[in-house]
Amino acid sequence: MILSYLFRVPPEKQNIEMIESFVEDETEEDILDSEAYVRCRQCLNIITHPAERITVQGSHQHTFANPHGIVFEIGCFRTVKGCGYVGPSSDEFGWFAGYRWRIAVCSRCLMHLGWLFDSPDADSFHGLILDRILTR
Repeated sequence: MILSYLFRVPPEKQNIEMIESFVEDETEEDILDSEAYVRCRQCLNIITHPAERITVQGSHQHTFANPHGIVFEIGCFRTVKGCGYVGPSSDEFGWFAGYRWRIAVCSRCLMHLGWLFDSPDADSFHGLILDRILTR
């Protein structure tokens, strides 16, 4: 059993200015931190930076369905550092002509976040599933 009163500051030692400054600092830091990165929605692992957003075939966002009828809305990013990859590259059911794809997962929690798309001329980009990342 945890006794919560053991962690409270006695009233006579409370300083409201000090407490408010801690709260404001935390809030500002959290806001700045969340704006600075694209994160995994499940574990908040840093995946990439908003500056890595790119346009592919005329748009940053694309909507596709896989062979099973599951629809994905993805955003395109030049590079990501917070993903690992599963399996070999494939050209079956490709969404972008001339590109092979490989599954990309969060390097921390292994959530499927999207795909790495690469072409024979060494051009590559990531398509991240928009409802699985935080882009604030």
